[in-house]
Amino acid sequence: MTGPQNLNVGVIGDGAMGTLCSAMLAARGARVTLWSAFADHVAELRRDRENRRFLPGVPLPAGVEVTGDAAQLPRDAAFILSAVPTPYLRDVLVRIAADVPPGAPIVSVTKGIENDSLLRPSEVIRDVLGGARTVAVLSGPCIAAEVARRLPATVVVACDDAGVAHLAQEALGSPHFRVYRSADPTGVELAGALKNVIAVAAGICDGLRLGDNAKAALLTRGLVEITRLGAALGARRDTFAGLAGMGDLVTTCVSPHGRNRAVGEAIGRGRSLDEILAAMEQVAEGVRTTRSAVALARRHGVEMPITEEVHAVLFEDKRPQQAIRDLMTRPWRAENEESGGP
Repeated sequence: MTGPQNLNVGVIGDGAMGTLCSAMLAARGARVTLWSAFADHVAELRRDRENRRFLPGVPLPAGVEVTGDAAQLPRDAAFILSAVPTPYLRDVLVRIAADVPPGAPIVSVTKGIENDSLLRPSEVIRDVLGGARTVAVLSGPCIAAEVARRLPATVVVACDDAGVAHLAQEALGSPHFRVYRSADPTGVELAGALKNVIAVAAGICDGLRLGDNAKAALLTRGLVEITRLGAALGARRDTFAGLAGMGDLVTTCVSPHGRNRAVGEAIGRGRSLDEILAAMEQVAEGVRTTRSAVALARRHGVEMPITEEVHAVLFEDKRPQQAIRDLMTRPWRAENEESGGP
């Protein structure tokens, strides 16, 4: 495989995914400038050449320069990779908008849907940086700690501009990190966001010890309602059967590393949401995304019974056992009935 030698790339966000992508880009020959919003973390990353908070044990290659000054993002960047969690994305972009190179496309690895506006991360990026900005989205089953150990992983990058998708594919792809292209950024982005809601439900199943049959049914029917909402928003149905949909859903719902599944499991074991979130250093996107997913489904008249029950458990004090009972006692339907639930 040819590498992205001599490319300049800026990375916004110092979490696990931003750090991982920086390391992978540099390993492929790119010159990377990693921007962090936090001066103390910039100092740690420069001193240790390792992100001990979010991706311990992974050395930063020499090709990665860490900065707290967004003005140092390369003006001739081939692209800017955005890895800021959805709850903070808008504020971060507003803060550094003047320093983001105006001609550079954005490759977003953020998963979520903004509350209130109900915008996807790519839409937030365009809302802040300008509607003409080219934005690609990269998603799929990608546990950062596994990829950092060079374990095989496969993802998909989607963009309306095939050239930008190909650029990201070449820049990030390697023998252990296979990147496919897609022309459905809406579907890829929605799949990456909505699967986190189902992951919370899967964790609740684990916490309640409901067994493998229940979890298999949950993933299957969860994918149905994710696909249903995606289609209503203009996405291609087959995208949800691919890496960003089914692939990421399986990983998120079974991996012990999954933050959203872990939140659900703790709820199933009787802990409160506030207690769980207070103990977490990283963002569990599925919690906030649940609010957005329910609002979008109601706006577009789409039935999402699993998502509705997750919302009731998270925000309406419904007992998980009652939510399961209510799902299991819905009226009988044909499996492929479009307006039906689980």
